[in-house]
Amino acid sequence: MSCSPLWVNTPDRSGKRTATGPACHIRRISGCDPACLPGEGRSSFTFSRLDSSVRRLGASCNSVEKKIYVHLNYTVPCVRLLNATHQIGCQSSLSGDVGVLHVLESEENLDWVLSSGPNPPYMVILESSLFTRSVMMKLKNGSSRVAGIVVVAPNTNPVEGFSPHTSCPNENTGVYSESYDPTLAHCNVTVWNPLGNGLSYEEYDFPIFSLKDDNDTQVIRQCYLNHNQAVNGSSPRYPLCAMQLYSHMSAVTDTATCMRRNDINFSISPEMVCDPLGDFNVWASTRPLNNTEKGHKMWEKVVIAAARLDSRSFFFDVAPGAESGASGFITLLAAAHALRNVTQEAQPNRTIFYTFFQGETFDYIGSSRMVYDMENNQFTVDLDNVHSVLEIGQVGLHGESRLWLHSDPVSRRNSSVNEENLQSAAAGLGFTVGEAGFSQPLPPSSFQRFLRARQIPGVVIENHQLNFTNRYYESMYDNAEYLNVSYPPNLTPEEQLKFVTDTAKALTEVATMVARALYVQAGGAENQQDNINADRQIVSQMLYGFLVRSNNSWFQQLIPSDLTSHLSKLILNYTMFTYMWVQGAAPPNNTKREGFCVRSTVRLSRAVSPAFELRDYTSKDYSTWTESRWKSIKGRIFLVASHELEMLTLGVGVGVLLASLLLTYIISSKADILFSSGREPT
Repeated sequence: MSCSPLWVNTPDRSGKRTATGPACHIRRISGCDPACLPGEGRSSFTFSRLDSSVRRLGASCNSVEKKIYVHLNYTVPCVRLLNATHQIGCQSSLSGDVGVLHVLESEENLDWVLSSGPNPPYMVILESSLFTRSVMMKLKNGSSRVAGIVVVAPNTNPVEGFSPHTSCPNENTGVYSESYDPTLAHCNVTVWNPLGNGLSYEEYDFPIFSLKDDNDTQVIRQCYLNHNQAVNGSSPRYPLCAMQLYSHMSAVTDTATCMRRNDINFSISPEMVCDPLGDFNVWASTRPLNNTEKGHKMWEKVVIAAARLDSRSFFFDVAPGAESGASGFITLLAAAHALRNVTQEAQPNRTIFYTFFQGETFDYIGSSRMVYDMENNQFTVDLDNVHSVLEIGQVGLHGESRLWLHSDPVSRRNSSVNEENLQSAAAGLGFTVGEAGFSQPLPPSSFQRFLRARQIPGVVIENHQLNFTNRYYESMYDNAEYLNVSYPPNLTPEEQLKFVTDTAKALTEVATMVARALYVQAGGAENQQDNINADRQIVSQMLYGFLVRSNNSWFQQLIPSDLTSHLSKLILNYTMFTYMWVQGAAPPNNTKREGFCVRSTVRLSRAVSPAFELRDYTSKDYSTWTESRWKSIKGRIFLVASHELEMLTLGVGVGVLLASLLLTYIISSKADILFSSGREPT
């Protein structure tokens, strides 16, 4: 077998895919234009001279730029999203927005920014305690004096809670509507996320960034204190400390507009302005299913065990989703691991179908796509093959000892999903399982999309009876700290990986209950339940890997170190199974890993909204969310001179230019006199 160079498509932060591999990487010199220096056809001497010249040029550009600007590291922006009706999020102007720094000390201090400050526009620095709807709406409404906002992310979570999501998540794309029990629609019975302030769904005309509370923020604060802070009520004197933020977004208006602009680009290298939100659903089954034959499977019944994979926050790519996402899918993964042996030794009558959905935050992208494919015979099974659904939602116990079962009051059929099975499966564990006790709708869940298509029986397991107990739903604070994943001091990363936390113990018991209930629901013998137990160590390692440190020795065994570059090369798909080569563990006192091949039933399916397949960009039935592309995301601070000094400098420059033009004209008109040589006498 020959080995060819591996070329990889890796996404950059603009959403574009760039080729990387065994090639020359051309690095942009900060402050200068990039140049491509081909090496072929040149002598090594010539190439070295060119290379050294470029290095000197780069050093010169860098030295001048470093004297003017301080670039900010780890800047995380708010970006623009669009749907069928409007746009949300933030953006800067094409050349970046510039404003004088102002550290907001309290909400009462807003008057300086919005009216009394003498040097607008301002770049407002917000502590996390002031990142509230009240403050943000005032700044938004006074946007002519606001150039941008920087939110300092704290090192600890706010005690009072914070959720920038809506109070009724996915209210327009679930099952409850005017045609399906309208009394339960729009959170009329239960407001699921009472702390939701909706900030993530507002549109802002200026850039908003988040910075870690580290050296960058200290530099910003010191620059503000040295140059911008008013003393005894007097206005600060120039030069003032200013900031420039770049986050220009290419897409505008709504999804239909940006997708139309994608289609009418006639350039040689067309440039997309937005992309549909999407990824891949992950699914597996306890018995192999023929994936090449789509549609209905005769005599096959599947019990869908579902969890969501995605989460979001106000800021791009900072969405740990510890409670909202990770607690559920880690529990389901641990349950699948617990069922591995018993489903091989005593196969139940029905197939357990593990499903992990992507994009559920944005109007159920993953689940709606799977249901759509099932309805159109484009999936491995169809809706007639689905026996029931068991979904694991937010199941972090937080020291509590009770989980709650939620079912749809309209289509509920206890004969197919027996809540008593779940309650008996929890017997002997450290918690109990209860029902709501009154008629209320399902909480936001993937199961709702199945109910829109057909009245399939199912149950959603949550840690709340009424509204969410999660005080940081869809925010950057829904992290390991909130899930209480913490470790004793002085442990090495390898020791932390193996340490069993209290959270891991609690989720292990939840996973044990889920695994036992799934086995009985699939028709397995109840006397096998005592043999089904989740592994604490597995749960501990998943919590550490997904929420604390993904680059750890256990994850390195399971997947290649560069997942993006290797995954497409190492997975082989066949009719019944998939085969994947993994790195494996390194033997003691050896750095070379012992790789091996894994055979499984795990597969991927597209999680892109059917609206983009149908080209129905104004759909009311499916998600229409897209994300704008962008060129550059960065921020920097510098000192800015007064307007008067700038005008004086400009005036002097114009005067010198005019004087030089006049002098040039005079010299040119008298050139025959000034530059003529005298003739010698005959």
